[in-house]
Amino acid sequence: MTFASRLAAVTFAALICWTVPAGAQQPPPPAYPAQQPPPQRQPGPDTFHPDELVSAGHKFFGNVSRGLASVIERAVSQWGLPNGYVLGEEGSGAFVAGLRYGEGTLYTKNAGDLRVYWQGPSVGFDWGGDGARTMTLVYNLPATNAIYQRFVGIDGSAYIVGGFGMTALTANNIVLVPIRSGIGLRLGANVGYLKYTPRATWNPF
Repeated sequence: MTFASRLAAVTFAALICWTVPAGAQQPPPPAYPAQQPPPQRQPGPDTFHPDELVSAGHKFFGNVSRGLASVIERAVSQWGLPNGYVLGEEGSGAFVAGLRYGEGTLYTKNAGDLRVYWQGPSVGFDWGGDGARTMTLVYNLPATNAIYQRFVGIDGSAYIVGGFGMTALTANNIVLVPIRSGIGLRLGANVGYLKYTPRATWNPF
């Protein structure tokens, strides 16, 4: 299944996803993040320095990467140095209710790389579809396959600067910080979660 075919069907899926009986949908459990230790800002053998992240982001986003350094600096100041990051593409569509699908590669320093897919529902006040490249910073990942779970949003984590939008999600002390190119991606207009899986699936729940 190619990313193009997945993106082409996102908007259509957004229109019909909410016709599923309410009993078939399983909303995520409420998230109560545990008290976090102070952010780690000294690079270690398993973490990425901001310069490494900015360099990878510039190569990935290309000419639209202005403002990326400021967003990464904001993330590092709030959550410290990540021990992984995901580069990928995603598509999203909405008609009051929305869906988001993506695929990419998780990069780590000492634990290898891993192909990942993500999908999830959202509720917003807009409609349409779009696609974007995304860089997701990954914190406190104990093992690469630990990313395969459902992550819910952290309130008050939205941040926009220089054409990039940043939010944060958490599950079991792992924090994901997706950074998306373009601010027209319904950053502040929806609430939802993302589920990471080892294989592509249309089921966002």
